[in-house]
Amino acid sequence: GSLVLRKMSQQKDIHLYTASTMNGWKPVIFLEEAGVEYDVTHVDFSKKEQKAPEYLKLNPNGRIPTIVDRSNDDFVVFESGAILWYLAEKYGKFLPSDPKEKSRTMQWVMFQMGGIGPMMGQAMYFQRIAAKHGNENPSAVVRYIDESRRLIEVLNTHLEGKTYLVNEEYTIADMATYPWVRAHYWANVSVEGLPHLQAWLDRIDGREATQRALEIPKPFWAFFGKGDVEAQERENAARFK
Repeated sequence: GSLVLRKMSQQKDIHLYTASTMNGWKPVIFLEEAGVEYDVTHVDFSKKEQKAPEYLKLNPNGRIPTIVDRSNDDFVVFESGAILWYLAEKYGKFLPSDPKEKSRTMQWVMFQMGGIGPMMGQAMYFQRIAAKHGNENPSAVVRYIDESRRLIEVLNTHLEGKTYLVNEEYTIADMATYPWVRAHYWANVSVEGLPHLQAWLDRIDGREATQRALEIPKPFWAFFGKGDVEAQERENAARFK
């Protein structure tokens, strides 16, 4: 029994189920930046682990990421934006206390969840996955690239004269948005002529904890146009077979 107790005592409060994707990195960025210890389980898409019955009990949508808060009656949170919000409230970090600033943070989190993520995600899917399987759809590609560019132009305009998206402080709004915009290469969305956005990317590129998070559970540099892109592209395609 002592071994079981010892194992229990070594467990971290937060158990994160995730993978190396833009949404998957969001809670990792928070946890690394906040200096919170956590356990991580790498959900392997190639083995369809996200569709396993035991995982679907945690996340009915069969997607990543998901957290289990062992310090809160094993409370489960899915949806990456909701996870960021939960962690920010729990640890009192990366979320302004002022009600108006808190609302502004939520607005930009929603902007990412409802716009940037879905649009850039579809731009990536139709170019990197569908096209590779003979399902080319040029009109969809144009639609999603154009809309992704429009959305990051909105970010660029908003960021003029600002350090971060809200209140000059790094918040969960930046954490939600950064991995997607940083992966503009993978979506073939240009960031040319967007100096305020580029300065914001450079700023976050310089944050050590955030950069460390992009290697957990493992790096996928192709999203950012680095490393052996073709080999990583083949690995990525295997997820969707």
